[in-house]
Amino acid sequence: MTVLEWPDFYFARHGETDWNREQRYQGSRDIPLNRTGQLQADANGILLRELFERDGVDPTALNWFASPLSRASETMDRMRAAFEVQLPPVIHDKRLIEISFGNLEGRLHSEIAREQAIAPGQRDASYWQFRPDGGENYDDVAARLVDFARELTHHAVVVAHGGVLRVLRHLVEGAPRGDVLNWPPPQGVIAHFAGRRMTLHSALNTWDIEID
Repeated sequence: MTVLEWPDFYFARHGETDWNREQRYQGSRDIPLNRTGQLQADANGILLRELFERDGVDPTALNWFASPLSRASETMDRMRAAFEVQLPPVIHDKRLIEISFGNLEGRLHSEIAREQAIAPGQRDASYWQFRPDGGENYDDVAARLVDFARELTHHAVVVAHGGVLRVLRHLVEGAPRGDVLNWPPPQGVIAHFAGRRMTLHSALNTWDIEID
């Protein structure tokens, strides 16, 4: 994959959905936030505002990007509600949509046979190339994000999905594919990518993700 110069930016995964809670393959299906997810998004907005105040970032000068799927766009809207200033409009970009699991979408992780798909925690680097019928593999998502990177601006805010965050860790940090494929992208946190390193912030904790 081409090495790019990535600007510093802030990323949030959407809040929880019922399918997340049930451990269903969600992918490109438009599944809404549940109440827990809405509260996570509200808290993320306050956290992002505090990070901007700490870092001296003007939120009115940024680009705000979101996946057009409703769980991401609602998360973005709820986060922006924490700001008392007029913000630029949200740019809904299809390149930020979650990886498509094709005919696996809607099925429980536990229902899928090992030869069809492997749940996080059991994957090796070869899973990066796994493409279910009618779906995408992680290389497809990486290509989308490399294309998106041409429009990513310094200190931009991006709200998207767990699979997108996995690929960003690989592209920006250079994290090994096998590591990111088995890493559970958290909800209710802000990931700050700066200097080709990701730092996760929550209301209670801040921590770096180490790369082997």
